[in-house]
Amino acid sequence: MTPTARSLYLIFIWGLLGLLVSVRADWQMVWVIFGALMLLMFGVDAIWMRVASGFELTRELPARFAVGEPGVVRLDLLNRSGRELKVEIYDGIPEGVESEVMPWSGRVPKTEKVRIEHEVRIFERGPATFRRIHVGIASPLGLWRRRQLVGEPEEVRVYPDYEPVVRFALLSMQARQDQMGIVRRSIAGSSRDFHQLREYREGDPLAQIDWKATSRRVELISREYQEQRNQTIVFLTDTGRRMRAIDGDLPQFDHCLNAMLLLSYVALKQGDQVGVQSFGGTNRWLPPVKGAHSMSTLLQHLYDYKTTAEPSDFTAAAERLQARQRRRALVVLLTNLRGEDASELVPAMRILSQRHLVMLASLREQTIEDARSKPIEDFSDALRFAAAERYDAERSEVMATLQGFGVMTLDVPAKDLPVALANRYLDIKAAGRL
Repeated sequence: MTPTARSLYLIFIWGLLGLLVSVRADWQMVWVIFGALMLLMFGVDAIWMRVASGFELTRELPARFAVGEPGVVRLDLLNRSGRELKVEIYDGIPEGVESEVMPWSGRVPKTEKVRIEHEVRIFERGPATFRRIHVGIASPLGLWRRRQLVGEPEEVRVYPDYEPVVRFALLSMQARQDQMGIVRRSIAGSSRDFHQLREYREGDPLAQIDWKATSRRVELISREYQEQRNQTIVFLTDTGRRMRAIDGDLPQFDHCLNAMLLLSYVALKQGDQVGVQSFGGTNRWLPPVKGAHSMSTLLQHLYDYKTTAEPSDFTAAAERLQARQRRRALVVLLTNLRGEDASELVPAMRILSQRHLVMLASLREQTIEDARSKPIEDFSDALRFAAAERYDAERSEVMATLQGFGVMTLDVPAKDLPVALANRYLDIKAAGRL
């Protein structure tokens, strides 16, 4: 137990009386009586607090957190004592996390329960620990405060921000996909399998008409096709130091994770398989999984991915993937391309192209775009613009070299990557390239 401000105030008054006694001796009896009463109050208040301060505090955490998204934490405080409790509570939220509600203070009537809800935003993926709860209870007379730790530490998982995936799920009906920017293009190609017969619609090509069914029904009948299933996508994701660059509120690597989740959702709904391999300080591998239910498997695998300070070895990553993935697949390399990568990146992509269809998805840094679009007002602005132009020209040269070897490329800002990547995948499926 610790004394409160009220206790210190009484002690201060008693001290002033002591000074007064040193000047006027007739105040000595007042000083003694005041001190005795104060000591009695301290003692009775301390005993009363220990006898009648029972309470029960429980914490309920969300089933999962998404990085940067608010999660509501509930604290239930039940007053089991025979008096009103004046309580201060500070939840043991993870380090680096803030809550506007904490610390909370209030009064809880006797034998009643109070629910405290507060939002917590966690900005780092992976496991996060909620420590024990700090509770402070004031004594009945307000002279003492007892502090204690309640509950046990609890660990939660913080997943990537899968809000784009959820939004796409709500708009996944074919007629509404254009609301998100994902466009399904019908392109005739060898990747299409027969799906069903249906009535002829204006605009159907003549080659799509089933003449046998037409003669039987005495009306035009068209064949309907769908993309082939059981194809494979493998994400080759860079976790090296260059992916730590902050773009908006998130590192570029988290933007890549959002794009991977959206494309995975689309591909799994199409009946395709999705696998993941990381490189650049890590070497994690998720063999291709299939089925819409596999989204949970992907989330469990990706939620604690961390970037490192290591350089990215493209050649070693390509060789490992060649050994692990024997079947032809669409390999999507997610990275932040630099001009100096050409000497290592081009050979690595050529290795993968021997067996797989390869696409390089590179994130354009927003700071570079800002430097190119900012008006030039002085010499420093001119130097910044020239550096950004050279940086972009070097990237374009590497892209052109890769395209010459048959590697598809995608170079977009981080915020546009999820939808752009999903659209490119649908184009590849429709064109029968995989």
